Amino acid sequence: MLDVHSDVHHNRSVLTLVGEEAPRAVAAAAVAALDLRSHRGVHPRLGVVDVVPFVPLAGSTLGDAVAARDRFLDWLAVELGVPGFAYGPERTLPEVRRLAFEGLAPDRGPSRPHPTAGATAVGARPPLVAWNVWLAEPDLALATRVAREVRGPRVRALGLPVGTRVQVSMNLVEPEELGPAQAWDLVAERAAVAGAELVGLVPESVLSRIDPRRWAELDLAEDRTIESRVARPS
Repeated sequence: MLDVHSDVHHNRSVLTLVGEEAPRAVAAAAVAALDLRSHRGVHPRLGVVDVVPFVPLAGSTLGDAVAARDRFLDWLAVELGVPGFAYGPERTLPEVRRLAFEGLAPDRGPSRPHPTAGATAVGARPPLVAWNVWLAEPDLALATRVAREVRGPRVRALGLPVGTRVQVSMNLVEPEELGPAQAWDLVAERAAVAGAELVGLVPESVLSRIDPRRWAELDLAEDRTIESRVARPS
């Protein structure tokens, strides 16, 4: 376990894990304990184990991640009876969310959602940065418009209500080309910004491209890189 990020309004925890056994242990515990039918949260979700991405780090390749993904999909279907949708080279995660069970059949497992666990999207992808920007004004229509305007091939974005505040919630899918500093600036051109929130960890190569004087406002730090946590797990 490298990192845990939880949010009561999203009703969602993001766990950063290393290897193949750890995500299986977490998935088995979640399916045993949680019931999607009683879940309430602002973030889109397919199931209690919503997304399991396999990300190649130093010494491994995207092909290794695809193989790990496919082994997890097989295990998920056989051991837990949960349908799994693959994403990565074949399709994107937004495509899975949009088409699951409606034009897109599961790649493994039952053809219908598990009664309490729903379904799981299992991916193989390069590192991305999950990162949110808080707007100064609690205007959901503004957050939705800003998200729509900044969304593109390198940025996936949603405007979400989070308690009494609103945020532009983003996945920076090519963070070495468009990282947190550029994403902040894109949002700030369109709305007053109150702060930022890193979800999970950031690759060292992304952090090194950003002026250290901006790290604090961007919710970044040297000890919140993937590499630092691999060297010194929390």
